[in-house]
Amino acid sequence: MTSPAAPVSVLPEQQPPAPPSAAERALDRALRVAGGVVSVWAGALFALLDLIFATWAWAAVQGRSGGAQALVGIGLAVAGIAAVAASTVLLGWFAHLSTGSRWGVALAALPWFLVIVVGGFRTTEGDLALAGDNVLGLALIVSGAVTFAVLGFRHVVTPPPVDR
Repeated sequence: MTSPAAPVSVLPEQQPPAPPSAAERALDRALRVAGGVVSVWAGALFALLDLIFATWAWAAVQGRSGGAQALVGIGLAVAGIAAVAASTVLLGWFAHLSTGSRWGVALAALPWFLVIVVGGFRTTEGDLALAGDNVLGLALIVSGAVTFAVLGFRHVVTPPPVDR
């Protein structure tokens, strides 16, 4: 014995949205370009802040000796590495979202890497942002580079959403 079929409501077919006007397309393009410019500047700014923090925190770590003071130094190092990873994730997410491109992460990563590399060279006054003995600075570079690499890989290999 079969049960009677339940009535099924059929939704009327939805009409596709109207294509955007020329003004809407121009505004969208302008916002994407502005998002890309902000991503480039934010990448450079975050790298400068990372260099400043790495230099300051490494000086604080070296000045600490013994029990509680050593824990403060280790805490600074761990917090700095976590802050770089978090800021890099935030920056990569913003670049991807604001440009609407899978490759938007590169707009933030390239100036970040450039500023970090320049921070490894001595200035004419003799200043050096990242000395070879600054283990915290090297850890910050590695954490930022790995985070950008993972974000970039994730955005590139993830298929785009399907619009229906």
